[in-house]
Amino acid sequence: MLTAEDFFNLENNRFKELFAGTDYVWEGLKNIKAFIDDYLEPNVMSLRKGDVRIGSTLVLYNGEVFSEDFEIDTAGKRAVVRKNGAVLEGASIIYAGAYLMDDHIYIGKDTVIEPSALVRGPALIGDRTEVRHGAYIRGNVLIGDDCVVGHTTEMKSSVMLGGSKAGHFAYIGDSILGAVNLGAGTKLANLKMIDTPVSLNIRNRVYETGLRKFGAIMGDGVETGCNSVTMPGTLLSGNVLLYPNCTARGYYPPDVMIKVSQDQQIKNLE
Repeated sequence: MLTAEDFFNLENNRFKELFAGTDYVWEGLKNIKAFIDDYLEPNVMSLRKGDVRIGSTLVLYNGEVFSEDFEIDTAGKRAVVRKNGAVLEGASIIYAGAYLMDDHIYIGKDTVIEPSALVRGPALIGDRTEVRHGAYIRGNVLIGDDCVVGHTTEMKSSVMLGGSKAGHFAYIGDSILGAVNLGAGTKLANLKMIDTPVSLNIRNRVYETGLRKFGAIMGDGVETGCNSVTMPGTLLSGNVLLYPNCTARGYYPPDVMIKVSQDQQIKNLE
């Protein structure tokens, strides 16, 4: 009920080892730093050249960096890079005005870092992912394939396992997200107002997480409405729907709808 496999499909997932040896899904949060230390292979040194701000649009392709003689076609769903008329399959684009704060960053294939996005390492960004204008990645962040870190979305000490979308104005702190979609303004609160670690009361059993900062665990298929909030230590199982302007707290089993609060109008999806 509370293992990583209960929340996520981890088959062939690049971050599967984050949960090795864990009994409970939230224990993956404790492993983020060690996982990054073991698996991060930075590839932005040649992009940065010691600078923080990217001065001109660059293309990263098979370990090479191109600063000129390429074209970017944005007519389709995904930007396409051409050089000398040939499509550079898997080329990533780092637009002028993006900020790469240090060298402890990996950028995957076919990924886009838009102007004014700020990435602070350590951070691993997967393939076919968009880090949009004004996004703020604060370090100790793992972002999988096919993800969106949207406009003014902030992430720190968190994981997007893949297919995770946070398109607009979200805060994601000390959290693990599966293939989810966060509505605009979703906030995952990660720090209790009372100075004690987060504990979870699930089906009359108390679990001491030992985590002072703990946002949310969101299983595959979770969707949140605009301006929704999760309290520290919230667990949303697969396919939970959190309605706009609602607050969730505690554990929710799969396939429920949260329309007002934890105790009101939780209905099974049928």
